[in-house]
Amino acid sequence: MTVDIAVIGAGMAGLTSAAQLQQAGYQVVVVEKSRGVGGRVATRRLPGYRADIGARYLEAGGRLLPLLIEILQDRGILQLWSNVSHRWDDGFVVESSLPRYVAPDGMNAIGKFLARGMRVWLSRRLQQLTPQDDGTWHLSLEATNGTSDAPLDLSAQVVIVTVPAPQALPFLDDRAGVSEAFRANLAAVEYDPCITAIARYTIDRSPPDWVSVDFPPETDLFWVGLDSSKRRNAPQPVFAIHSSAEFARSNLDTTDLDGLGRQLLDRAAHYLLPWLSEPEFLNVHRWRYAFTHRPWRQDCLATMTPLPLICCGDWCGTRHIETALRSSLAAASIANSHLQQEVLTPIRQVWRSL
Repeated sequence: MTVDIAVIGAGMAGLTSAAQLQQAGYQVVVVEKSRGVGGRVATRRLPGYRADIGARYLEAGGRLLPLLIEILQDRGILQLWSNVSHRWDDGFVVESSLPRYVAPDGMNAIGKFLARGMRVWLSRRLQQLTPQDDGTWHLSLEATNGTSDAPLDLSAQVVIVTVPAPQALPFLDDRAGVSEAFRANLAAVEYDPCITAIARYTIDRSPPDWVSVDFPPETDLFWVGLDSSKRRNAPQPVFAIHSSAEFARSNLDTTDLDGLGRQLLDRAAHYLLPWLSEPEFLNVHRWRYAFTHRPWRQDCLATMTPLPLICCGDWCGTRHIETALRSSLAAASIANSHLQQEVLTPIRQVWRSL
């Protein structure tokens, strides 16, 4: 199968690029290694409940996020969570903050919204990218589980890569034909990891009067949030605990994830509520590429040699989701300029049409 554009990664950047280009009339396929869309805007379904394990909330900062938040609110996907933040600094410090918005059905509802009408091949990992004599890229894909019937190969005139920069390097080896300088620029991007623990507690535990607390790195914690406060009529308290980057880095290859989760619960119990160390249920996720530590300082990284290849994402700046959106639009513009040079619909109109 041959398409105009293949997008690697069904996170915020990939889905935004794909939506704008598809609206312009291009044939687009999004390839995603996971079983669902959203990338790090992720929600995990667990026995009897769901919890956000990635992006914690959206704040209406920047140019693009306020537009998206407005549309998601209009569609009933997002609601206001809080405009007050708590910070631990040898005790609670209460601060005003930008309004924080959450999805009661889970933050991955945002990805599902952005993927409407898109051709997304789930459970397919890009193994190798190879230029062909006919002027197209050949994408060799691997099935990551047996539930998808999507093809295992694809050809495209342009490839847009939206995964974290370190994850792009394996399929951009010598066979891809990109320059060493291009690979070196990708390799220079660094991420901080994070360990996320989701803990559910018995119904007799009374939730606190705060919804989240930010922590300094020496505590081993980064953020503790009352995830159940995002949900409609949650019967039991559920907390999401995100580790500091240093804690995650020192335990990056530890196989006992439950043990790491219990360490984080013990730390949270020490600072906040003693009963946080006694969960009814615990689930732990390791993010190797949680937050950009050393970004690429341009909107995207592109090469036309040997064929059009554009890398973009939240690693092209420091504003996380806002950066991912801005970077994805820059990538769409470059892709369009090397194809039919169609008039690209402003992204606000694209989102409103979904």
